[in-house]
Amino acid sequence: MADADPRFQDDDEANTPLTAEEREQLIPSYITLRHELNEAEQVNIGEGLRWAMSRRRDVLDQESLNELHRRMFGEVWRWAGQYRTTGRNIGVAAYRIAMDVRQTVDDGRYWVEHGTYPPDEIAVRFSHRLVAIHPFPNGNGRFSRLVGDLLARQLGRPPFSWGRANLIDAGETRARYVTALRAADNHEIEPLLGFARS
Repeated sequence: MADADPRFQDDDEANTPLTAEEREQLIPSYITLRHELNEAEQVNIGEGLRWAMSRRRDVLDQESLNELHRRMFGEVWRWAGQYRTTGRNIGVAAYRIAMDVRQTVDDGRYWVEHGTYPPDEIAVRFSHRLVAIHPFPNGNGRFSRLVGDLLARQLGRPPFSWGRANLIDAGETRARYVTALRAADNHEIEPLLGFARS
């Protein structure tokens, strides 16, 4: 049974379960446990961050966003940087992903050009919209938080602290993050803004 695979067992309902086909796209053959998967992804995310910081990259660009996800997860997953094609317990229907990401990018550009919100709020709203769409098979939270950090920097602000904890592991800080995301889903952005700088 695929659910018994220790690499993919997860008690956190806010995490995205992978389909059997997506699980088969795991690249490193040495990974047998969840913590090994998390470690491999974390190393790859560091490489994605180095790529993003190697020169000024505009995160308000759909192709750049896809490339960032590919750089963050491409050594672990063959589907990295490609939009999911299946339904999930969260996020929009797969057929809407490209259109919704395009709209989010356009909205983000508008917010920046017209000073619709303060810089921190623009970055947090943009990050939230991406995670709400859930465009990729996995890694959406980590991707959207990094995008929020990069956009904050692009707007002259420091990167966010996101609760100063590893949000991959379940715990009190992750629970606060998920609660703040759910408030933002209901158009209450203040808890997520506060969490981002906590």
